[in-house]
Amino acid sequence: MSQWRVPLGRSLQPSRDTDLVAAFRDDATAAAVMETLSPFFHEDVEIVAPSFVAGEGVRFVGLEGLRAAWLDWLEPWESYRVEVEDVIDAGDDAVVLVRDFGRRAGRTVEVSVMGGAVWTVREGRVARVAFYLIRSEALKAAGLE
Repeated sequence: MSQWRVPLGRSLQPSRDTDLVAAFRDDATAAAVMETLSPFFHEDVEIVAPSFVAGEGVRFVGLEGLRAAWLDWLEPWESYRVEVEDVIDAGDDAVVLVRDFGRRAGRTVEVSVMGGAVWTVREGRVARVAFYLIRSEALKAAGLE
């Protein structure tokens, strides 16, 4: 078990008050985020994410792919934030359990979902991130049913 995966997985998460819509839609802010993240990700990092357009398991590559995945997911939201609840060491992976909060345009109420992501780390850098809308699916993918 590699003890550094959990702190790495936790340190790469946005703060709980970060509006991801603002962060990813603004080109300058997104470029700064990608520059900050680049030392921690493989150049060809694979991102697997749900999509409002294409359904489950859409694949993206690289940090631009990470931004594209978020932009796709954030399309219907006016604001969106993530709170990390736990990070679990799962061998080669770190499972990040989150509660996401989103508010659609014209609405005053936030909705929330308890999801998760499996972060695969190789050679000290993130090689793959798979996002799941259902927490139990993330745990199952990492062999932690």
